[in-house]
Amino acid sequence: MSKNTVYHYPKCSTCKKALKWLDENQVVFTPLHIVEESPDAATLKSLIEKSGLPFKKFFNTSGMKYRQLGLKDKLPTMTLAEAVELLASDGMLIKRPLLIKGDKVLVGFKVGEWEEGGLK
Repeated sequence: MSKNTVYHYPKCSTCKKALKWLDENQVVFTPLHIVEESPDAATLKSLIEKSGLPFKKFFNTSGMKYRQLGLKDKLPTMTLAEAVELLASDGMLIKRPLLIKGDKVLVGFKVGEWEEGGLK
């Protein structure tokens, strides 16, 4: 069975649902606290590139920090390098849960996407 990594925030209800779903579906994973064990800029850049998603999808747009920094207005003109540095500076800016399974990267928790990602 392949090893999966899940960056999560323990107080996040969506993360709790995601971890429960992984357990119920007998998916082996390593949980990492997204604030205490935040991915560094190089890792984030690699994850964004592997995902094929725009870097905006990696931002926790409903978070307080996102609003405090006014990122809604700043993201459209930001470069990838600036975005990964900002994301790496604070785990609370990263959308969670963030699941890495080999070359697949899934952002947020949607059962259908996780099943399509070969997790079930």
